[in-house]
Amino acid sequence: MKETNCWIPYEQRRGHRADFKVHYRFYPEAEGGRKLLPFQGYRSDFAYEGDDLRETGVFAIHPEFEDENGDVILDLTSPVPAEGTARMWILFPAMRKKVHMDRIKPGVIGYFMEGARRVAVAEVMEIVGLHENPVEELERE
Repeated sequence: MKETNCWIPYEQRRGHRADFKVHYRFYPEAEGGRKLLPFQGYRSDFAYEGDDLRETGVFAIHPEFEDENGDVILDLTSPVPAEGTARMWILFPAMRKKVHMDRIKPGVIGYFMEGARRVAVAEVMEIVGLHENPVEELERE
């Protein structure tokens, strides 16, 4: 596999573990979902079930898709599975403490969002590094 076709895992890039893991299912186009499945590196947002998006908006939490063995998918040339597991990464560290530490728990339902459109449903499976990961922006050299 060419290096340009190989995903560099967020854990390697960010220096900490994912915040939590979900089991997801992309909606088919007939249910209002995407025409085509995304590839690794897809940057959807996240919304909690029951939230009024006019009040809360969506959250910058990106999925990183896993294969059937629970390993990060490294291939950038094939779409991710329509259903599977993903590691979830909160982009703004301060939001961990402000919002997500109190809300993310196993069994919580959320959605992968493209704007105000739900494209996948996701159920939190487990907390990974949410309570240990940084809650302040790290200074970049």
